[in-house]
Amino acid sequence: MAQLARRLAAEALGTAFLLAAVVGSGIMAERLAGGNAALALLCNTIPTGAILVVLILIFGPLSGAHFNPAVSLAFALRRELTLGCAGVYIVAQLAGAIAGVWAAHLMFELPLWQVATTVRIGTGQWFAEFIAAFGLLLTIFGCIVNAPAATSYAVGLYIASAYWFTASTSFANPAVTIARSLSDTFAGIAPGGVLAFIAAQLAGAAAAVVFAQWLWGKNPAAVGG
Repeated sequence: MAQLARRLAAEALGTAFLLAAVVGSGIMAERLAGGNAALALLCNTIPTGAILVVLILIFGPLSGAHFNPAVSLAFALRRELTLGCAGVYIVAQLAGAIAGVWAAHLMFELPLWQVATTVRIGTGQWFAEFIAAFGLLLTIFGCIVNAPAATSYAVGLYIASAYWFTASTSFANPAVTIARSLSDTFAGIAPGGVLAFIAAQLAGAAAAVVFAQWLWGKNPAAVGG
């Protein structure tokens, strides 16, 4: 029981730091970029990829460092995590994600409770989220097989890259998506776009499970992302 509590604390804290980095760097980037959207996105990208490397390195040995309901569900589909454990992981991830957004708001002296107004809808955005999640899970599964020690770096680099090659800027994470709907800042997503993003992310993750099984077969569970 104590071990599970530590694992859940790692998932909650890791997801909180991830969202604090995503939202906080977005706020800072928008303030300093002088209206240059490309520069603001770059300044949002680098801290996000970097913090993922750090968080996976420190929390991976404890909880697997999923920080993402799509990752937890993917490992459950592979029968490498029980559904019950995946469920409590997801609760911890959602709680941590919201706490991370609120922490970012407090650090930048913004209202704690917000609702995002940035509209992110359309088939291109939804397909981008499918691709983002599909690629993220393939990165994780491929590293488990070929280079487990490099998983943290590969995940951080993948997300940093996908910020730029996907039309949606690669949310790839239902907890991130929900939490970002509660921040009317650079990283926000209006609530009306959340369900479609999550559906696309889960579809991408499920497709990755099937494709990874075909490519590499079933492998022991390891670090998520």
